[in-house]
Amino acid sequence: MVERDLKIRYKNSVLGFFWSLLNPLATVLVLTLVFEYIAGIGGPNYSAYILAAILPYLFFQQAILDSAMSVLGNVQLVKKIYFPREILPLAAVASNLIHFLLALGVFFVFLLFIWIANPGQSPFQWTAIFLPLLILVNLALALGIALIVSALNAFYEDVKYIAQVVLYLLFYLCPIVYFSEQVMARTSPTVSMLYHLNPMATLCTAYRKLLLAPQPVNVGGGTVPASPIDLPMLGVATFISFSVLVFGYSVFNRMKWRFVERP
Repeated sequence: MVERDLKIRYKNSVLGFFWSLLNPLATVLVLTLVFEYIAGIGGPNYSAYILAAILPYLFFQQAILDSAMSVLGNVQLVKKIYFPREILPLAAVASNLIHFLLALGVFFVFLLFIWIANPGQSPFQWTAIFLPLLILVNLALALGIALIVSALNAFYEDVKYIAQVVLYLLFYLCPIVYFSEQVMARTSPTVSMLYHLNPMATLCTAYRKLLLAPQPVNVGGGTVPASPIDLPMLGVATFISFSVLVFGYSVFNRMKWRFVERP
């Protein structure tokens, strides 16, 4: 199913995989122009910091949206033969994971070009060796929600529209076009903690801190130093992500026997 999805997505396409990068690259270009060059609130290599956070979020977002129709779009197949129903949302998430991994490869090439254009401090960090662990947590969260959304959407088709709205709003509740240091500087410790209980907010920040060199962050008229990666909060995000995965599988497992009843 993953192979079929990849073939269909790029069938008769000259650029193939690079069409999947067009959306994030265009978004990064516009955001960089607006925030760094027009509003003047960005910083050095601002585009790289946006890209490091937007790629994992887009994987999370697209995996959930694609999985929403995974059961409903194959309901006739479900009625004809028995197979583990979990394969359907899992295949949708897995195909998007492949896109994400390829996009990360392009991201490292992007960093190489930045380094060549501006020789000096290397943009590559040794902490990138922990990237697979971060991807695993991101995958667990995406798959857990995908299982819930795909099962519910099989019976209540409003779910996919609700998911679209929630994911659109969640984009602005994650430190993608801004930095978590700005949230901590402008809010109370309690509000900042509640903000970072959103696992995707913590994960987006963690991707940045693993992949990119720290730099001061603009806040108001001054700057604040970059904070180190918050390991306790990352531990909380990991716990939440795997808890969502277990809960999502339990919901899917209870509902999957009713899929054949779908008219």
